[in-house]
Amino acid sequence: MRKRVVIPALLLVAVIAVSVGLYLFQPWRIFTSSTLIEDVPAAATPAATPATESAAPSAAPSAVAPVPVPRELATGRLISHEHASSGTVKILELPDGSRILRFEGLDTSDGPDLHVWLTNATVIEGSGGWYVFDDGAYLDLGALKANKGDQNYEIPAAAELGDYSSVSIWCARFAVSFAAAELNT
Repeated sequence: MRKRVVIPALLLVAVIAVSVGLYLFQPWRIFTSSTLIEDVPAAATPAATPATESAAPSAAPSAVAPVPVPRELATGRLISHEHASSGTVKILELPDGSRILRFEGLDTSDGPDLHVWLTNATVIEGSGGWYVFDDGAYLDLGALKANKGDQNYEIPAAAELGDYSSVSIWCARFAVSFAAAELNT
């Protein structure tokens, strides 16, 4: 009689443990990948003014205004932490004054609950650098859009870039850095 109770109880505990483990670790993410290629946001083009008829055609051709380009404020190269990662990071100021953080050539592992953080932590190579990014100030720019490609993340206008010296791809589920880059101005 006791075995009739113990075996189903053990099976129930095993099913619950496996379910919790699958939810937390999401092991299928080892085999998944997504790529996103975003262009650098283009400058807004001025609206065309309607041409007015004139009595005499103009002898000189009209000058074309140069297209404004984004200004590079800081750059860095990703180093691997918890997972093998590579790519470059740029902070760009767009012609309208807004700023973005841009990954170029990003290649990292997929994982649960990955975010892009601007931080004030020093980037440390090896496992000693995996856990430092939530110790000080950080600004969460949102969920990682894809684990491969070129991506843009808006930086809030109120953010003081001088307060941040690095970027981390942060796994919020396990409080660990997948990759990080020291920002150089």
